[in-house]
Amino acid sequence: MADSKPLRTLDGDPVAVEALLQDVFGIVVDEAILKGTSASEKVCEWKEPEELKQLLDLELQSQGESREQILERCRTVIHYSVKTGHPRFFNQLFSGLDPHALAGRIITESLNTSQYTYEIAPVFVLMEEEVLKKLRALVGWNSGDGVFCPGGSISNMYAMNL
Repeated sequence: MADSKPLRTLDGDPVAVEALLQDVFGIVVDEAILKGTSASEKVCEWKEPEELKQLLDLELQSQGESREQILERCRTVIHYSVKTGHPRFFNQLFSGLDPHALAGRIITESLNTSQYTYEIAPVFVLMEEEVLKKLRALVGWNSGDGVFCPGGSISNMYAMNL
């Protein structure tokens, strides 16, 4: 890799960054949200692993790809993924697409912050405290603390440790 050319970057070109993100978000809206939540579409375009590997071309490259290739890869990833927001997708852990939650995820992912201290995430820490206060009130507590967990497995581990 030492003799390979550096990957293409959009650093310093806000017009290129905006154009790429607009195109990617357009693909997400069209393919994942509109088609992915339509009962007239499939929940998943299922392929066996070996066939899917051939279709995806997952080999790691030493150079960047063109914008068109990147956008096509975005479409392909969505096309061959399970559409968990589809009205005929049923799962014990998740289902459906909430546009409000998606909007929130876009903001949190764009900021790419962690919530471990007020100094790095002041707004999110205050939001977390307010949600915990409301949850405590729902069970009749007027004080206490809480922890949000990223999933069921870690929640169960925390419960066993407690």
